[in-house]
Amino acid sequence: MASKFVMFYETDMEKLPLARVHGAAHKARLDEFHAKGTLLMAGPFMTPTDGALGVFTSREAADEFIKDDPFVLSGVVKAHRVLEWREVLG
Repeated sequence: MASKFVMFYETDMEKLPLARVHGAAHKARLDEFHAKGTLLMAGPFMTPTDGALGVFTSREAADEFIKDDPFVLSGVVKAHRVLEWREVLG
């Protein structure tokens, strides 16, 4: 199986209210990358303090997404990382 790249976002709880302000632009970016086929799935964890994740087809796609994501630019995301993941079952 091919590698995937998992993006983890850490939420800045003090700036979480900004998610409402930038939510539509963030969702549009998710939709854009999904339509291109480079974002396979994404979403927040059930507890906001746990952050969110996205699964990408390449490191480049994950980095491109992060670079101009409104949640990153506005500070809703205080830290992020991307790990290569070997999918075994899927």
